[in-house]
Amino acid sequence: MFNTEILNQFSEKYALVTADGTGHKYSDLLLHSDLMAEKIPSRYLVFCICSNTPGSVIGYVSFLLNRSVPLLLSRDLDGDMLRSLISTYSPEFIWMPEDLMIGIKGEIVLNFLGYSLVRLSSEKRFAVHDDLAALLTTSGSTGSPKLVRLTYENLSSNSTSIREYLSLDESERPITSLPMSYSFGLSIINSHLASGSTIILTDKSLMERGFWSLVKSAKVTSLSGVPYSYEILRRLGFSKMDLPHLKTMTQAGGKLGLEINREFAELCIERGIRFFVMYGQTEATARMSYLPPKYSIEKLGSIGHAIPGGEFFLIDENGAAIEKSDRVGELAYKGNNVSMGYATRGRDLIKGDENNGILFTGDLAKRDKNGFFYIEGRKNRYIKIFGNRVNLDEIEGLVRELVTYCACTGIDDKMTIFIEQGDRVMEVRKYVSSRTRLHISSIEVCHIEEIPKSSSGKTLYSELVSR
Repeated sequence: MFNTEILNQFSEKYALVTADGTGHKYSDLLLHSDLMAEKIPSRYLVFCICSNTPGSVIGYVSFLLNRSVPLLLSRDLDGDMLRSLISTYSPEFIWMPEDLMIGIKGEIVLNFLGYSLVRLSSEKRFAVHDDLAALLTTSGSTGSPKLVRLTYENLSSNSTSIREYLSLDESERPITSLPMSYSFGLSIINSHLASGSTIILTDKSLMERGFWSLVKSAKVTSLSGVPYSYEILRRLGFSKMDLPHLKTMTQAGGKLGLEINREFAELCIERGIRFFVMYGQTEATARMSYLPPKYSIEKLGSIGHAIPGGEFFLIDENGAAIEKSDRVGELAYKGNNVSMGYATRGRDLIKGDENNGILFTGDLAKRDKNGFFYIEGRKNRYIKIFGNRVNLDEIEGLVRELVTYCACTGIDDKMTIFIEQGDRVMEVRKYVSSRTRLHISSIEVCHIEEIPKSSSGKTLYSELVSR
């Protein structure tokens, strides 16, 4: 990934540029890293409260260069959840925005770029493994003590693969359209800093006018998003926007609906924009596959094939490898970007590699005769209704033929579908019953003002279950 040698190579080039035009060169990253090294010893755990700002990014870079171990947490993390994580992992330091200092007791040992390094009076310090580089929360569990343990090799190999298949170089100008505490958003920062690119930093959302003003004025060349991001783009009338410098769009973080997938694939072909559909999990650092743009229509709905250096294989219910095409099984992945495993308590930070380079994704997939993979659903997203096995992800796909936003949960013999359009409740209920041949009594459709989603745009099913 990026290291002192790479940062020196691009020393006089701007690494980060903010909305007001303020720039920070690659040499500035090294300078601030030296300042940080004077205050925090290597191999110490530090909580990094993330935002898409120079202080956040430069702090993160400093920790990696100095071999401190950051846990990346969202700025929006609930205070009680933060305190719970502090109690569980006993970090020696917290790197956080100055305006969030209320309630954190400790000694401020360094300030720069709107961030403060706070040394806590931790009663216990946990040892960390020599290979441990960073910690990320698992998808949808930002308040959970369950963390993914990433190594320096994980970060480096995944960054190298991304740079290769996206053909990244120093001419790139991506914008931070995703949180850096989210593995997809972080991978954009890692891979572009390793390429000598200039990252346009903003905490504004796709829904804000200031975001699009910045895209134009900063001559942004690439835009990334999760499925929810693309739903927003459609709603904003993206097809009518004049963005002459945009040359690449990427999508990951969940399966994109076929209709909207085709819409953006065709639009990008028309405008000469490269459109990459990708697949990944935090447990594999960020990315495991990509669909080359030239196949965006021909292989519509596919996640493509494994990234450079990676390998996919399918496993049946008995644990045997599936060799034939068009057979559904659990998708497994092998590569140097597979994490060491999880941590749920402080003493887990010393653990070694428990995955041995292989990740069983929990996703069900099939492979076509040309070697392209398609996600079919989740292993644990099944229920039985009157003896019939029902894939809740497939049901969501059906419902999206009628409405844009929906989420499906359930227990055996009772399926619940949440939609945002109250006037279509009965229509959806009858439609699902007719298409699946499930008795209508087993199907409940509920109107909800808004489907709850995480900061990365993924549906929060746990919140729906509790309603």
